Amino acid sequence: MEQTPDTQTPDTQTPDTQAITPETSHLDESRFERGSRALAEIDGSSGAEVVASLADIAPDLGRYIIEFGFGDIYSRPGLALREREIATIAALTAMGTATPQLKVHIHAGLNVGLTREEIIEIMIQMSAYAGFPAALNGVFAAKEVFANHA
Repeated sequence: MEQTPDTQTPDTQTPDTQAITPETSHLDESRFERGSRALAEIDGSSGAEVVASLADIAPDLGRYIIEFGFGDIYSRPGLALREREIATIAALTAMGTATPQLKVHIHAGLNVGLTREEIIEIMIQMSAYAGFPAALNGVFAAKEVFANHA
C-alpha cells in the first residue's frame, strides 16, 4: 500500500517533523538567525536584553524564545508584525500576570506602528473578556511604557 500523508506510520518523518541531528543542525541555525532578525525588528534592544538576562540562569530558554517564538511564530506569513503585536498585547493583558512581558510588547507595538490610542483601545477591549483588573493593569503598564518611550 502506498503511503500518503494521511496514512504515514508514526515512525515516518516528513521534512517538517524531521529530528534535529548534527546533519540537520543548520535548521536550528536558520531558525535562530531568522528569530534574531525578527526580535531586533520588533523589540529593538528590549528583546535582546530579555534574552541576555537569561544567559546565566536559563540560556536554553532564551534560545527557545528566539527560535520558536520569533524564528517560527513571528516569522510566519499571514499576519503583519503590527497585527501580531495586537494579538500579543491582547493576550498578555488578558492573562493579567505577565506585566514585564506586556511592557516589552507594548514597546514592540509602538516599534511596529501601533499608536498609543490603539494600545489603550486593546486594553479597553480586554476589559470585556478579562475583566477590569486585567485591563487596568494593562493600562498602567502602557502608561509606564509611554512615559519612557521617545
